[in-house]
Amino acid sequence: MRLVSWNVNGLRACCEKGFYDSVKALDADVICLQEIKLKPEQFENRMDGYEVTLNSAQKPGYSGTAVFTRVKPLRTVKDMGIPEHDTEGRVILTEFDGFQLVCCYTPNSQDGLKRLEYRMKWEDDFRAYLKELDKSKPVILCGDLNVAHQEIDLKNPDTNHMNAGFTDQERGKMTELLASGFTDSFRFLYPEATGAYSWWSYRMRARERNAGWRIDYFIVSDSLVSRIRDSRIHADVFGSDHCPVSLDIDI
Repeated sequence: MRLVSWNVNGLRACCEKGFYDSVKALDADVICLQEIKLKPEQFENRMDGYEVTLNSAQKPGYSGTAVFTRVKPLRTVKDMGIPEHDTEGRVILTEFDGFQLVCCYTPNSQDGLKRLEYRMKWEDDFRAYLKELDKSKPVILCGDLNVAHQEIDLKNPDTNHMNAGFTDQERGKMTELLASGFTDSFRFLYPEATGAYSWWSYRMRARERNAGWRIDYFIVSDSLVSRIRDSRIHADVFGSDHCPVSLDIDI
């Protein structure tokens, strides 16, 4: 089974930059999107053979997630059921026979770390949510998690230390998540790979120079690790400031 995750930074804008051709070439069974920035009435589904679920933010033109699947899900649930976190369209749970797939767009701590305190609350609540899901069926988490976990996961760790996405607090929460029964699929397969990034700033020709960050993940329950076949970063796919990431797994 192939799963794909992509922060499209505005689905309508990405559609004008080759989105449909790109995802067709990736040939995924399930495609998870983050930062769709639209309402359901603003989207026309041109993905033949895929069932689509959109979870839009209450605020127009902001955040939001989507799941396209050509495998019939057992159920689809939007949000975590926590009112404090459920207004920005950041989570979609899609359950299949052998696993539960969680598409997530983690809140950014923002410039000046204005939202770091909220981010810490989100991290604790989201981890508890995943652990509860994992009690009933293995979990695959994917999405833009807005953190580079290790120094190897971004081009310039020294100059970015304590910037949003590379604070000690955010990195620590990722460590806590992995220690609670989950595995970063990419690092499991490629523990020492360098220059492997999924997001680049639009400034200073960052993508051209590959001065990026790896902040898009497929994280799996430890019980699924033996089923991982590949975990890839598709840096050759354009259309957003992020590129897609994929997971091939035997389910």
